[in-house]
Amino acid sequence: MRVSRILLATFVSSKISSKALAMTTKIIDSHLHVWANSQEAKSKYPYANGHDPPESLAECASKSALLEKMTLAGVDGSLIVQPINHKFDHSYVTSAIEEHPDRFKGMLLHDPNLSSEEAVSQLENLALKGFVGVRFNPYLWPAKGDGWERMSEGAGAAVYKRCAELHMPVGVMCFKGLQLHLDDIVGLIKASPETTLVLDHFGFTSFSEEGNAAFRELLKLAEYPQVVVKISALFRLNDSSPYDKVKSERFEPLLKWFGADRLMFGTDFPFVLEQEPEKYEGMVQLVSSWLEDDDSARTAVMGKTAEVSGTSCLEHVIATFFLLRSSNSFHKLSLANSACLDHGVRAKALTNI
Repeated sequence: MRVSRILLATFVSSKISSKALAMTTKIIDSHLHVWANSQEAKSKYPYANGHDPPESLAECASKSALLEKMTLAGVDGSLIVQPINHKFDHSYVTSAIEEHPDRFKGMLLHDPNLSSEEAVSQLENLALKGFVGVRFNPYLWPAKGDGWERMSEGAGAAVYKRCAELHMPVGVMCFKGLQLHLDDIVGLIKASPETTLVLDHFGFTSFSEEGNAAFRELLKLAEYPQVVVKISALFRLNDSSPYDKVKSERFEPLLKWFGADRLMFGTDFPFVLEQEPEKYEGMVQLVSSWLEDDDSARTAVMGKTAEVSGTSCLEHVIATFFLLRSSNSFHKLSLANSACLDHGVRAKALTNI
């Protein structure tokens, strides 16, 4: 699946720890956050106004803290989703990517207050710094009536369409329930069918009458091949350890309807640290155990995509990244033409990561 390849190709091959799962492929945590600890926040990376992290996790979500957990769990790479704590200041996540480019890539947070031109410019600039996806948080859009302005209009639509050209997936966080945003999500899908759309945390389809109805709608989105679902933050669905209900009533239907190559594992670090008894390492092991009888599916969900015939879209993305970085401008290279780069250039770009 396209989005899994996009994320996987950004990480350098490495051996999995002997304490990790008995797997021969990479483990990629596709959803987590980092933010500055109190000392870092005071000296260089301040929190956004009114968005201090929860006291219990304030010192637990730094770059170094995440790396320690990843190493213990045998996780090879992570996609860092820009946290609300730093809002639209991406400097802390950028620093994490710069310091550990073989372990981290970023998903930027779209600012709905920007014009279309400004938003696309921000997207392109951050893509050069190692951000490989975009997060849409619908609750950051201006309020309108009983809801919010639509993501699928204006600057949101411009960014979403540009993401197709850059082969960057767009993640949507439906924190208050998928049902509130279904029409808008379908609007995005239809506006740019080539853009990969990722739904965070099972689409936030909790175990309630409303959530169950939303889950049925989520399954219908399987008809759109560009829709991917994150198997992440199990604890946000009103279930508890060992999450048997999540497995049988959410994960297994998603696996049947979407297929393993359209499902992506994520922990939602650092919030997973408060989930007993699994915490970080245990959550990696738990979700993997759901697929212990299907190595192919486990490989896909836990981080690696199936090989496809011909040249991987990933190679194109990474080659383009390096060429754009060297030219220092997205406007000096036609992305349409970059798709025609010869295989040798692509392979060279990949070996240089």
